[in-house]
Amino acid sequence: MVILKEVKSKKDLKKFVKLPFKLYKDSKYWTPPIISEELSSFNTKENPVFNDAEARLFLAYKNNQLVGRIAAIINWVEINKQEVKKMRFGWFDFIDDFEVSQTLLNKVEDIGKLNKLEFMEGPVGFSNLDKVGLVTDGFNHIALMVTWYNHPYYVKHYEKALFKEEKVYVETKIPFKNINKEVFEKAQALIKRRYQLRALNFTKTNQLMPYVDDMFELFNESYASLPSFVPISNEQIAHLKKKFISFVNPEYIKFVVDKEDKLVGFAVVMPSFAKALHKIKGKLFPFGFIKILQAKKHSDEAVFYLIGVKPEYQNKGIHSIIFNEYYQLLTKKGINNCYRTPELIENDSARKIWRHFDSEIYRTRKTFKKEL
Repeated sequence: MVILKEVKSKKDLKKFVKLPFKLYKDSKYWTPPIISEELSSFNTKENPVFNDAEARLFLAYKNNQLVGRIAAIINWVEINKQEVKKMRFGWFDFIDDFEVSQTLLNKVEDIGKLNKLEFMEGPVGFSNLDKVGLVTDGFNHIALMVTWYNHPYYVKHYEKALFKEEKVYVETKIPFKNINKEVFEKAQALIKRRYQLRALNFTKTNQLMPYVDDMFELFNESYASLPSFVPISNEQIAHLKKKFISFVNPEYIKFVVDKEDKLVGFAVVMPSFAKALHKIKGKLFPFGFIKILQAKKHSDEAVFYLIGVKPEYQNKGIHSIIFNEYYQLLTKKGINNCYRTPELIENDSARKIWRHFDSEIYRTRKTFKKEL
């Protein structure tokens, strides 16, 4: 018999966060999260996402052993303003036991019905800046810091619970040596002249901070057309500025502005921290922080996290300016491989941006949906 326990204490929250360390202790592909960051993300006083969303966390026990977890999430902006009656769920991990997975999913289903929602979908987070999707192909690749990983058996549990595939995401790898700079080098010079644009580069965080609010506003604007997109609030932007921007090497953030210094495009790239996270096993202290700093300076892999272009400038080649700046930077940094975070397969604008690169899809992930 499976017994569910709702997380109400700090002790239980730690169990919730640390369960994957047990489930994936022998995996060389699962990338451990930073435990303190995971705990903070569920702190209603620290994470402003809880101004517009709520989450109930559950632990599953069988034979007095912790065997599963799930987060039942409701984003009220999505429901009340966008009129998408979705019951979200994420942080869904379990042993290979159908009774365990089904009991956890049933609990989410009950919460969804209680709130008169129409369907449940997962695995997803609170918003589009969270991790997303169940790995369905490409299990033999190390997971990026900003993605979930799962055992292959997870897929059959969704199928047995009568979930249907909803969205498909792909992750791609680009060997840096295969990048042909001529594709964007000449184009970017022409586009700069035609639209009176220029690139901004930074060496210090305080140099880019005046543009950060505009960057997140442009993020909301450029991604608004994607299905299930939920805009990030001003409170979340302030939180991200404090928590995220100071962590990013300012050299890895590129902006494109017009003649009036208004932002028309941006990109955020970071060194890959996956290998460092494997070494520190979720703990920043006493020595984990040093490993992270070393990766920040010396990683030979880079991850493209976000690229945004103002709608009226899309399909005008703005990305060629961004790529030209990154090509120069990443050459100097000795980068061997570039990775892209999960991208909706139907995102045509993104596919056009990357079509000239010799990239390979190395992992597929999906969300699954069930009517309530």
